[in-house]
Amino acid sequence: MYAQRAEPMRSARSPARLPWKKDIKRNGFLYLLYAPTLCYLVIFHYIPMFGVAIAFEDFNIRRGVFGSRWIGFDNFIDLFTGETFGLVMRNTVGMALLNLTIGFIAPILLALVLCEVRNKRFKRITQTITYMPFFVSTMVVCQLARFFLAREGGVTLLLSALGLPKQNWLANPNLPVFWLINCFTDIWQGTGYGSIVYVAAISAVNGDLHEAAAIDGAGRFRRIVSITIPSIKPMIIMMLTLRVGTVFMSGFDKILLLYMPRTYDVADVISTYTYRMAFGSSINYGLSAASGLFQSLVATALLLLSNAMNRRLTAYSLF
Repeated sequence: MYAQRAEPMRSARSPARLPWKKDIKRNGFLYLLYAPTLCYLVIFHYIPMFGVAIAFEDFNIRRGVFGSRWIGFDNFIDLFTGETFGLVMRNTVGMALLNLTIGFIAPILLALVLCEVRNKRFKRITQTITYMPFFVSTMVVCQLARFFLAREGGVTLLLSALGLPKQNWLANPNLPVFWLINCFTDIWQGTGYGSIVYVAAISAVNGDLHEAAAIDGAGRFRRIVSITIPSIKPMIIMMLTLRVGTVFMSGFDKILLLYMPRTYDVADVISTYTYRMAFGSSINYGLSAASGLFQSLVATALLLLSNAMNRRLTAYSLF
């Protein structure tokens, strides 16, 4: 009797799990498709995690990870008390705030504008043009920035016509010139591609709501504010949470290619600082590993904090 009563309860709450042999036989092709991704994650993301121990060692290449002398938190003390760490944190936070404000809003604004375009041909062409920069390599983007921002570059000549001094803007050591250059190159390269998810979310909004609002006399701007934006709010919250979690980890390659010793004080961020500690003139693998671990911990903490705040304030969260 007990078995007869328990069986419906189990099947009603959750479907019975297949034995792993039958599951592999039924979904073998899906597992095969996932196998390369799994191998990539294990080889390049999980196995290298053993290298975290270097952050707590006086690492020596000959002795290796398990033979180097254990020094505890000395590398972190050297990192936080270093002369340039304060400048590095300032630059990292400054660029992160620009990317979280101007850089995050730009794809949303572009998606809202595109969804209001009635001419389908013009809309399609505009979308294609805005998507294209995303597929341009970072090296090419940096070379374009160097060309246009040079002393005789097109952007420099335009700014000179507006009354600004004629100079190589990438070599300007003053704040916040490099921060703005990095932010606007990110916007130019990623806004079109980043707007795809918002365009899809806006396209899923119930059109009856817009028709009812139009009958009541609401204009386009009013419908965007009262209908479109609230409807895509969960998507915005999700993308913002992901953006907060990765904001300290992004921009390494572009900054590394654009900055120079003259602009280290205003352009050096945690990721480039870590790189220079590991492969620069004064090689210190332990300090570099400590810097990278600190960056990862900050990014994780920001992700969790952002998700918790979103859940508490807006009732939407990523997890």
